[in-house]
Amino acid sequence: MIASYLLLFSSAFLAATFFPFYSEVTLFALLSEGGDPYVLVTIAAVGNTLGAVVNWFLGLYLLDFQDRRWFYFSKAQIEKAQAWYQRYGFWSLLFAWMPVGGDALTLIAGIMKVRLPLFLLLVGLGKALRYIVLVYLTARLWQ
Repeated sequence: MIASYLLLFSSAFLAATFFPFYSEVTLFALLSEGGDPYVLVTIAAVGNTLGAVVNWFLGLYLLDFQDRRWFYFSKAQIEKAQAWYQRYGFWSLLFAWMPVGGDALTLIAGIMKVRLPLFLLLVGLGKALRYIVLVYLTARLWQ
């Protein structure tokens, strides 16, 4: 079972970064094998939150490289992201669980230098609630 937990943690971690990965498949497989939903939610939420921390660190140091030729984002894109973040603020991190845009929120939080404890609280809460809802819906569908 330890290998299964490591697989879930790894898939959740990778899914929170910019790698195209989906932890839900692993979670559903482990649930169907009779895994403890509380343990699985905890492992998935911790892995996914720590993966988001990678994005936060990338964002924290990203602007140090904006004058380089290979830098991916234009100055206009950065300004647009910063303006959006100024408007909606750190509360938007509760939506870091979303499949589209969630990873960008965690990167922007790093760029905007959101304090790590606040980041962990909001992102962790949102991601844990997401996995709780997924487990609940899965249990309801299998009844």
